[in-house]
Parts: sequence; structure tokens; C-alpha cells
Amino acid sequence: MKNKSLKIVVLAIALLVVLFLSLPQYLRKALIYRKANIDDYTIFENRVVKAGNYREWNISNRYNKKNIPAECKPVFEKYHTVAFIVTQNDSLLHEEYWEGYSDSSVSNSFSMAKSIIGLLVGIALEEKKIESPDQHVTDFFPELKGAFKDKLRIINLLTMTSGIEWDESYSSAFSKTTMSYYGDDIRSLIMKLPVSKEPGKTYIYQSCDTELLAMILEKATGISLSEYASEKLWKPLGARYDALWSLDHKDGMEKAYCCFNSNARDFARFGKLILDSGKCNGIQVVPWQYLAGSLKPLKFIKDEYGNMVDYYGYQWWIMNYKGFYIPFARGLNGQYILVIPDKKAIIVRLGKERSKNSVNLQPDDLYTYIDAALSILN
Repeated sequence: MKNKSLKIVVLAIALLVVLFLSLPQYLRKALIYRKANIDDYTIFENRVVKAGNYREWNISNRYNKKNIPAECKPVFEKYHTVAFIVTQNDSLLHEEYWEGYSDSSVSNSFSMAKSIIGLLVGIALEEKKIESPDQHVTDFFPELKGAFKDKLRIINLLTMTSGIEWDESYSSAFSKTTMSYYGDDIRSLIMKLPVSKEPGKTYIYQSCDTELLAMILEKATGISLSEYASEKLWKPLGARYDALWSLDHKDGMEKAYCCFNSNARDFARFGKLILDSGKCNGIQVVPWQYLAGSLKPLKFIKDEYGNMVDYYGYQWWIMNYKGFYIPFARGLNGQYILVIPDKKAIIVRLGKERSKNSVNLQPDDLYTYIDAALSILN
């Protein structure tokens, strides 16, 4: 009887193994890892985004003299914040790390990478690698599919109004986002997506738009996305450490809509670029006119719910809070680079989770990080 029961158990396990191995590669990986994590660079292949001459942050004479307000700390702890930086006047004003992370710890940007892609498109436009924001995407990818493919332009990808058929969900094992995150051929996935709605009509946030921009950059420049980011941004910004951009497979394509991996101090350099109107060390890196357009809300467009898009530009988020205009980059699980021009300040928050509750289309814990920073700045 015992032998028979053992055989049944062994057979059941064998069947489960066979079933698991028969699943698509991306789904096997999704089931193993289950949830996107800020340390996922360790489970993916990566391409190095090389740093150049390091430019050290100044340290304010008020550095860490003021603590995060007591009323804010429970939110920091609840959502497992691992890094929190506040800079003002190009100087580090506050810096704090938790859960074993430090100023050199590498973690995933998630969708903050979209804002990096937006900056790189502006540079490619200035260099005439891309003719104009109105250039047709079929100039680069004539094999694009869908009834409206010939109407799709660069500007539609920048503003998330592509009309491409997509499913923006990390929580579903069968969504296109999960396929792209855990899959091993993102180019093929993107090229199979139809442009099923007329571009330029409706804002729908979707990662495929950013990935297609990255594929255009790769084709337009003739080099990998990581090489272009290194030469045009990471080196000019004076980053201290090489960054890592996670790939779909070894020597493959960058997961451009996410997965730029760096540390809090170096992420803050993107905020400094915004504060400095696209200049690095006095040199115009991102054209100012393009950058100014990137940081203006798309008030002439409505989103899928009929709301005016007063919260998004060209791959950058925008908010007004307590009288402050704040452009920012935002990533899954609460990764933020926030810029407060009126305060000449930058806030970087990195963490493992974010609130599921929203206020004005933003996770409500975001406002706590801004409140904490404003207290420190004041």
C-alpha cells in the first residue's frame, strides 16, 4: 500500500514537472519569481552603461541636520523604503538608507527608465538621428502591423497615444507586460503588436510605447541603447558607478521601459539635469526646447477615462502640490526622482513597495515623501 501511494506521489510530481516545462519560457520564469523586485537585475542578463569622469556631489553644511518627520516615518517603513535623498543647490542635504542598502547599492529603476528614454529621444532629435517628432515609425519599422500603422509617429510614442494594442499589468501572468519583463525576445513581441486605434487621440500609459522608442533609437544610432545612454547621458552627468540595463537575453535588447539599475546618488543626477535646463557642467546635453516640451502637461489630450492629461508630458510625470510644480520620473514599487525647481531641490526615493491607494492618479505614499523632503528643505 505504501509503495502504491509513493508511486502515485512520484507520478504526480513527474506530471507537474512535465507540465511546468511545457509552459512558455516567460511564464516559467514569472511563476518562479512571482513578483517584480528592485533586485531583479540579478536574475537577468545585463549590459553595462559605462560611467566616465566622476563628479562628486557637494555636501551641504546642513547635511543630515534635520530628520524625517516622525509622522512620516511609518509610511517609509511600511513600504520598505531603502533609500531617501534630498538635494538643494547642487548639494546633498539629506541621505538615509535602510535594509542593508547604501549609496553604492544597485537597484531597479522600473519605469523611471521611461523618462531616460524620453531624454535620449531629445538628444537623437538634436543630432538629426531622428528627423522630427512627427517622423513616421514605419520609416524605421515598415513591418509594423495594424490598421493605423502608417499614422503612427514618434510624438505618439512619446506621449503614450500610440493606439498600440497592449496590456499594462505586472500582476497578470498572461499580460504583455509580464511577457516582455520575463520573456527572451522583446523585439519580436513588440513587432507583433498591432496599431489598432488611431494614434494621437487618447492617452493610455503603456510600456510598449517606450520600448518601441528604444528600438528606434537603436536603429537610428547604430549602437546599443546602453552605449548611447553612456555616451550621451551617463558620462556627461558625471555618474560615479557604471549602471546596468537588463536585457531580454544575453547580448539582446534592453528592457527599455524599465530595468535601468543604479544607485540613489546617481539617479539624482537626472533630477539635476532637469534643474539645470538640460545642461551638464555648462554643456547643453538635452536641447532645452525639447526638454521644456517634455515637462509640459498634455492638456490637449484626454486619457482613456475622459480626463484631461494634465499629469504627463514626454515620458515624464508632472504634478502640482502645495503650490509647487514638480516634474518627476516614476517607477513600479515606488521609485521616484522628483524635481522642485522653486526650491532648487531633488528628491530620490527607492523602495520595495508602494501604496495601492491613489490620490490624483498617484500612489498616496508619494505625498509623504514630498512632505518629508519639504520639511527637511524648510
